[in-house]
Amino acid sequence: MVLRAAAAEIKARRGRIDISQEELAHRADVHRSFIARVEVAQTQPSLAVLVRIADALEVDAAELVRAIVERCKREA
Repeated sequence: MVLRAAAAEIKARRGRIDISQEELAHRADVHRSFIARVEVAQTQPSLAVLVRIADALEVDAAELVRAIVERCKREA
């Protein structure tokens, strides 16, 4: 459930700032295919990578985690 919520939140926030998976990957210093797998809940980022993704999404990492937790609660 947390994996799906994280995937949806990251994808939604990427859409809000209108950047591609390629651009997010570049900003977070990961491969585009990793972002693609994250966004379909096939893999989860480490804490270090989650912090880089948050920075790439122009959001505080704590805020991203809070949003993921809230999304998880709504989907429960």
